Amino acid sequence: MTEDVLTELATAITKAHEALKRELAKLRTGRANSGMLDGIRVDYYGQSTPLSQMASIGVPEARMLTVKPWEKNQVQAIERAIRESDLGFNPQVDGDLIRVPIPPLSEQRRRELAKLAKRAGEDCKVAIRKGRHEAIDMLSDLKSEGEISEDEQERAKKKVEEVVSQGVGVVDQLVAAREKDILEV
Repeated sequence: MTEDVLTELATAITKAHEALKRELAKLRTGRANSGMLDGIRVDYYGQSTPLSQMASIGVPEARMLTVKPWEKNQVQAIERAIRESDLGFNPQVDGDLIRVPIPPLSEQRRRELAKLAKRAGEDCKVAIRKGRHEAIDMLSDLKSEGEISEDEQERAKKKVEEVVSQGVGVVDQLVAAREKDILEV
């Protein structure tokens, strides 16, 4: 019984970590990566379509992205969508290829991005704590139903705390690594 509770908690923590990784990947560092354009949607024959479903995105160098649309007649729509996004990019059309130079980040913008990384980390910790609360509630329910003894409940609570502290440690490591990437000039 307690193993099920711990397994459920571990699953919840893993999901929180995955969500944090996705959020941190969206934060821009000084280097180009194809994930920077993940949030861009293009008007494709009246449908709002993710850019990744309309073009291949490459990273030829550290400060440059290339976007090669699969349909040549969509170059202008893709270029417009990148320009109008809130990423601050200025794409340049080169035939049927779109080059997106990545401007260097100012020190102030780096600090803002580091704060966003910390906020994402705190949101992840909140999700982990919520999982801990639910796990402890489940253990209390099991004890009140007579399925586990009080000693088993206490041992399981200690295990829950260990799993949660490991999960929070991973969050701190992920956020610290991303902050280092962001603040690196």
